[in-house]
Amino acid sequence: MTIKRLILFFVLTPIAILLSVSSLFGTLQEPQFQSRLELYQTNIALQAQAWQAEDSNDENLSAIKAAILGEKPLENATRQYQQVRQSVQTNLDKAQKQLAQSQALPLPPKPLPDAPPDTKVSPQEKQGKLQKSLQQLQKLQADLDLRLGILQAKQEKTDTAIKIWHELQQSAEIDPEFRETAAVLSGIWSNPPRLLPDAQQLINKNLDGWFRYTSLIQLYQIQQRQAAFLEVQAEQQEAATQAVVKLALIGTIPTVTALTGLILLLFLIGQRLIKGKAALLAQNADLPWSTPWGGETILQVFVVGFFFMGQLFVPVLVMLLPIPRPIVNVRFQALSVLVSYIMVASGALLVLYLSLKRYFPLPENWFRFRLQDRWILWGFGGYCAALPIVVVVSLINQQLWQGQGGSNPLLQLALQSQDTVALGLFFFTAAIAAPIFEELLFRGFLLPSLTRYVPVWGAIILSSLLFAIAHLSLSEILPLTALGIVLGVVYTRSRNLLAPMLLHSLWNSGTLLSLFVLGSGN
Repeated sequence: MTIKRLILFFVLTPIAILLSVSSLFGTLQEPQFQSRLELYQTNIALQAQAWQAEDSNDENLSAIKAAILGEKPLENATRQYQQVRQSVQTNLDKAQKQLAQSQALPLPPKPLPDAPPDTKVSPQEKQGKLQKSLQQLQKLQADLDLRLGILQAKQEKTDTAIKIWHELQQSAEIDPEFRETAAVLSGIWSNPPRLLPDAQQLINKNLDGWFRYTSLIQLYQIQQRQAAFLEVQAEQQEAATQAVVKLALIGTIPTVTALTGLILLLFLIGQRLIKGKAALLAQNADLPWSTPWGGETILQVFVVGFFFMGQLFVPVLVMLLPIPRPIVNVRFQALSVLVSYIMVASGALLVLYLSLKRYFPLPENWFRFRLQDRWILWGFGGYCAALPIVVVVSLINQQLWQGQGGSNPLLQLALQSQDTVALGLFFFTAAIAAPIFEELLFRGFLLPSLTRYVPVWGAIILSSLLFAIAHLSLSEILPLTALGIVLGVVYTRSRNLLAPMLLHSLWNSGTLLSLFVLGSGN
């Protein structure tokens, strides 16, 4: 065995596996993005439920509103907020326990001046991170309590609302502004009401959306400020109208697409049962690729090209750049994400090229791009079919992880950003760069390479699992594996990389557009 193989098999590969496992389990205590996403959708639904049609007797409009919002929107929103609050409380208890344990441990002696610096995280740094995480969770919990109280008050459960706000006022760890806002809300919903100084300013600063409008309307009614009351009511109606349109968009389009996909899946499965190997799903199903390289080349591409480029080389290179940190400007954040991704992709594709160069010309069907083909139908049909499958898997996944397991940080940035330039950069990264790079690597190279050792269906499953793990988020492994299987089926049947690239691009584009719509309403 050569030195190169020894280093690859016994040094680089174990390091890559250990660091990947460590990164995956590091997301165990991180909140799942889906929980935040559902809360954003709940906020828009609350905004929309205040919508009143010009003709209040129009039954058709009332039916449309009920179809979009569902029954009992306030009760549904309360339930959603209570679930999120329970999850936050669980994380808060864990963080407090971890902080107490870290503070109980004796601190190590300081190193001598000439001693080499330790690259590990020191106990002081760990305590600092835990303290910061604790403060963020406490702030989030206080924000949720303010909102839960308003939801209870609007359902005429005033005693419950005042109790929630009173407990918030008694919490010494909370930012004083949240305690003051809780006192304001408690005052305006008390009987008789109590007006506190700076009530309007505190409501405007610490509440938004439906919660802000509801609190201001209650305040202005007590103050008997008719002009201010009418103005905020009109503003709420305008926001409610926009919210109804947004909910219709993010609800109707995915639902129609999912129904189309479900019909397509039933048709394809039925065709497979009736026609057997003559069916569309059976096309190229058992035909492996002719693969001249072995496992060493596969490891070399993924360990050196994908892992070390993405997790070590490029991050270190970016850290050395003279850029002020942390990056606050959202445009610079988006540009940083794009540049980093292109650097990782370029490095990985260079390693792929150098690893396969000695096998040129490659056998037939490798990295095949054909414009004169049915790749658009395969890509769009695959997207429709993937939607109901991934939705079902995601619902199961949420029950398994209970709001934990982390998520792609790009999603959170895209959700919170309303800057057009930043969104354009995020879109280019997710909808163009990612599909091209990831499909070249996972479907173009990995899946066909695995057919040397396992059947095509086995290669689809293995490559999909590795595709999911590569995103380094525990909560996303099941949904991304399901998506990867659909991508693999589309590629093996079409034998055209443009098809899974289109599917992948449509998937990421749909996700980003939904996030933009949700973010614009919060």
